[in-house]
Order: sequence, then structure tokens, then C-alpha cells
Amino acid sequence: MTADTVGGVWRYALELSRALIARGHEVVLATMGGVPNADQRREAAAVRGLELYPSAYKLLWMDDPWRDVQQAGEWLMRLATTVDPTIVHLNDFGHGDLPWPAPVLTVGHSCVLSWWQAVHAAPAPAPWRRYEQHVRSALRNADLVVAPSRAMLRCLERHYGKLRAARVIANGRSGRFDERRTKGAWVLSAGRVEDAGKNMATLVHAAPQLCWPVCIAGAARPPQDGPTENVYMLGRLGDDALQNWLARAAVYALPARYEPFGLSVLEAALAGCALVLGDIDSLRENWDGAALFVPPRDPAALAHELRRLIDDVALRERYAALALQRAQRYTPAAMAEGYARAYAEIDLRSAALPLAQTGEQHR
Repeated sequence: MTADTVGGVWRYALELSRALIARGHEVVLATMGGVPNADQRREAAAVRGLELYPSAYKLLWMDDPWRDVQQAGEWLMRLATTVDPTIVHLNDFGHGDLPWPAPVLTVGHSCVLSWWQAVHAAPAPAPWRRYEQHVRSALRNADLVVAPSRAMLRCLERHYGKLRAARVIANGRSGRFDERRTKGAWVLSAGRVEDAGKNMATLVHAAPQLCWPVCIAGAARPPQDGPTENVYMLGRLGDDALQNWLARAAVYALPARYEPFGLSVLEAALAGCALVLGDIDSLRENWDGAALFVPPRDPAALAHELRRLIDDVALRERYAALALQRAQRYTPAAMAEGYARAYAEIDLRSAALPLAQTGEQHR
């Protein structure tokens, strides 16, 4: 399994690996995007039985990645020769067209073209054409393409063409609401501030209209040119620290323009937070009826919905309960069950193909 160390795929990969190992699978995790930090290494070491192979190779969406993508491919081929996998599970688009020795499952967690359309309301510019061709090739060569939501699967087919074999497997996250914890009087959010898809700028602009402070995990500085009144930047938090903040936050806000699944939203729901989310297809798909929704580019609307929750304890508790109930669908066990079935299907299909070809030759 490949993963990166710079986003939510890291958390997803650890959760899935832990659940797969519990089912009897062996998992070798090859990471790119930057060498895992000390916290990440401790988190990986806590997954008993997981083999971690880290690297610092750039990811496909990073600036001028092509030399790194080629070298990472050579590294992955050497690793595949060493571990002799029965399934190759790719969580990026950089290496789907390599001559893998086993069936390939590729997960489309997100992509630049759909991100650009959501954020800029326009197609990605010409410099991204090489990226587009690379992703199309990766998807075409996969034995199965998986997306975490129907909305993301539609995006992949819209931008890269019809997929020959695809399905949705929702992400899962472990967590448990502790009713003994006292909820604090603040609004929490989490995400990379530099990612316009997370849309922290709208939350920052709404903050001065609130009587509760807004706390944002993910960076030390707010978005450029944004107000700083009533905004507190928590910096980059490790998993334990973020879970502690979520456990004590009464409201979680993510007015995202682009969020193919929303792992941080799931974490907040499991922690008993009431949710205020951007009104986009993927978040509606997962949280309709269990969250309040706002137009992503409307700070006034966001402030209005947040004030409703701040001022009305009963409403806040009702939406927290609805979110927690909905979150019970998205467990690591359910995610691992979906992937285990997918692995078995592509493994069986791969084993049957040589038999079918042999039969064809004898006709």
C-alpha cells in the first residue's frame, strides 16, 4: 500500500492497515511526500504488524515532481520484488502504470482537476495537462478504481473518462464520544490553511461576528489578507492533540469548497461536535440531515448558522447527537470489509484471466 505523509491519506492508511491486519492480512506501507515525522513514526509503530517503508519523494501534484515520480517508481518496483505482494493498493496516481506483479487497486482520494474546478470554477490551466495524462493512464491501468464518495467518483469520470471498474468505499475512523468531557465554548476547525478547498478564509471572515472564539488546527498563521480578530491558530497538531481539541469542542465548522470525503468531519462527529459544513455534493452525500449547511463563499451565512448553534444549547446538542449517530456508519471495520471484498474480487479476476486466455488459445 502506498500513502503520503502530508494529508488525510496518512490517517486513512493507518486506520485501514490496522483493520486489515486484524482480519489476518499483512500490510507493507510505502510512503512518499516527505519523510514521516516523529509523531507519525510513533503512530505507525503503534499498528502492530505494519511494515513501514518511508521515502521523501515528491507526490504527483507537487511542483515539478517528474524526476521524483520516476525515481519513486523504481524504488517501488524494487520493493515489490522484495515483498512479493498479492495486491497492490495505490493511494496516489503517480505509479498506476508501472508493471506491477499483482492486481492493482487505485484510490482516487482527490485530484487537482476536480479541486481546481471546485475552487476556481474553471478548468485547470495548461501546465496541468501532463498531470492529467498521467492520472488518466493510472486510472486506465487499475484493475479497480475506488473513491470515498459517489461525488468523487463522478468527478474522476468527468475529468478522466469512463472507468472500466469502479466502486465507492467510504472511509472509516475509530473514535468514541466521551460524555464525561465538558464541551468548551469555541468553534473548532482543522485543515491546511494554504488549501483553498478547505476554505478557511470564509471561516476567518465570519469569526469577528461570533461571540465564541474560532480555533483552527493546521497552521500557525491565518489565510493571507484575512482578519485575525477572534481567530486562534493552533498550529499543526499530532493526532492525540487534535483528538483532545475535538473532544472539548462544541461546534466544528468546515465551509469547504472541495472535500471528497471529509475525514476531519468524521472525527469531529465521533467526538460529539455539532457540524456546520460547506454545501457541496460530497458533504451532503455523507451528512445530509446530520449537519447544518452553508454556501461555502458566504461568511455571513456561516456566521448566522454558527450563532444559531452558539445561542441554542438544545439545537447544538441535537445536531451533535445526529452527527454522532451518522458517524457510526463509517467504521474502520466497515471500510476494511469493503476493501477485503475488493481485493478478493480483483485477485480472483486476475487468476481467472490466464485460464481464459489459455482456453481461447486452444479454440
